[in-house]
Order: sequence, then C-alpha cells, then structure tokens
Amino acid sequence: MRKVLIAILGLVVLIALIFSAYTWIALSWSYSTGERAGLMQKISRKGWLCKTWEGELLLTSMPGAIPEKFEFTVRDDELANQLVEHTGQRLVLTYAQHKGVPSSCFGDTEYFVEKISVFKENQN
Repeated sequence: MRKVLIAILGLVVLIALIFSAYTWIALSWSYSTGERAGLMQKISRKGWLCKTWEGELLLTSMPGAIPEKFEFTVRDDELANQLVEHTGQRLVLTYAQHKGVPSSCFGDTEYFVEKISVFKENQN
C-alpha cells in the first residue's frame, strides 16, 4: 500500500512540474510581436479570483469606418496606471502575443502589452 501511495504522489508531482514548465514556456516565448495604434477606450482590473488588467483599443483604418476593437492584457501595474492616465487618447501599444496560456489567471487575452507611447499626429 505504501508503494502505491508513493507512486501516486510521484505522479501528481510530475504532472505539476509538467504543467509549471508548460506555463513558463507559454509566458516566456512569444508567438508574435507588433504594434497597434488607436484610441484608448477602456482599461480595467477584473477577475473573480485572479485580478488582471484588461483593456480595449479602438482601431480605425479610415475616417468614417466602423472601428475594430483590439482587446489586450497588461501584466505590469505601472504600465496599467499609465494606460489609465491616457484613456481617451490616441496611443501606440507594443505587444507580444502568447498562444496557449493555460489559465485566465494570466490574462483574458493572448495579447500582452509591453510598452505604450502617445500617438504623434503628422504636422503638414
């Protein structure tokens, strides 16, 4: 009986290690990186158990077109506070896309914002 208990405990530890390694890989390596520019519409901290910063950027291709929403997650509280300050302004967000993140405790989306800058209009 003791050998069975040790085998079950070993299996549980092995599964936990595999899950931890997979989570670390999913959060460390990005599938893609890029920038999106648009109007900062919303940023909020939400979640029942795991609180994450979630936001929306409105993307427009041309004046009068229906804007597309770019939903994103922010993992850094300082960066999230900067986004709160710039809500309603045009911003450029630099992001990394992480596919296969196993839990919504890390964010509701697969797009994690890493940097922001205020959009500069061309002066003609």
